[in-house]
Amino acid sequence: MENNQPIIVKRVKKVAGGHHGGAWKIAFADFATAMMAFFLVMWLMTTATPEQKKLISGYFQDPVGFSESASPYVIDLGGTPTPAPDRTLNPESEPDSQALDTDSKAATDQPDQAQIDAAQAESIAEEVERERLELLLQELQNKVEEDPQLQRFKDQILFEITQDGLRIQIMDAENRPMFASGSSQLQPYFEDILLALVDTIKAVPNKISISGHTDAKPFAGAGDFGNWELSANRANAARRVLIAGGYEEDQLARVVGYASSALFDRQDPLNPVNRRIDITVLTKRAQRDIEGEQTGGEAPPAAPGDAPAQPPAAEPLQSGELRERLNIFEDGVLQMDQQ
Repeated sequence: MENNQPIIVKRVKKVAGGHHGGAWKIAFADFATAMMAFFLVMWLMTTATPEQKKLISGYFQDPVGFSESASPYVIDLGGTPTPAPDRTLNPESEPDSQALDTDSKAATDQPDQAQIDAAQAESIAEEVERERLELLLQELQNKVEEDPQLQRFKDQILFEITQDGLRIQIMDAENRPMFASGSSQLQPYFEDILLALVDTIKAVPNKISISGHTDAKPFAGAGDFGNWELSANRANAARRVLIAGGYEEDQLARVVGYASSALFDRQDPLNPVNRRIDITVLTKRAQRDIEGEQTGGEAPPAAPGDAPAQPPAAEPLQSGELRERLNIFEDGVLQMDQQ
């Protein structure tokens, strides 16, 4: 008997790379949630105070014991302690006296900490200032080596860092004085040295002090004019050259004469190097000391040989014109001193 039933062939079509389902979405959501929680924890760690961090640490170490002995203050992300509602009326929840004593001691120690911070800041400022002066020293030394005009006199120019700042000493040499004998009239080469150095010196904000020195030979002048007056006049003459060369007058802290009281060569008081002009680029501490001496209480009596406190200002001049005006001025000063 023949089977006439139709034969049905079912074909299954396979598609490569079909749908994977939604499991990856759940995994990604979990990852995003974890990252958000991580960044939230990091933000809390940066904004929480040390006391809040201590409370959080105590809770996770011992949740049960912490809840029984915790501070009466709940954690406030704003940094302000907020009394817990269930403990405000409980006397046992009040801060103990030891905690209050600790807070009081911390508040008392704050002025001491401020003093320590101020001392540290001043120490750092002094270190920076010293480095600045050392750079200035190196720059001046390079200028002397590179400038042919200054190189001829480098044996008369000495640079050194002292407690008061950077000291520049310009000294007499044998048969090469900086001033005319017994006078405050500058020799042309000394004037050129000062004018060559002024641009470098005025580049730093520190004030300067100028002092004049003589040797121990008594001054053979008339009247009461002596080495004290001579050293002061020579320091003042150096000041006028610096001002004429463009140095700011308000950057001068002091101009003074020491006569032979601070010899460079104590073994030979008549050595020409004892006749010198010192220009000190002052540290801030040395500047404050000088200004304190000048302004503290009543004005102190003028030391022998002190230059005028408010010297006249001068405009920058050419070297020849400057020398001519200085010579006229010095002649007038000497005549006034001898009268």
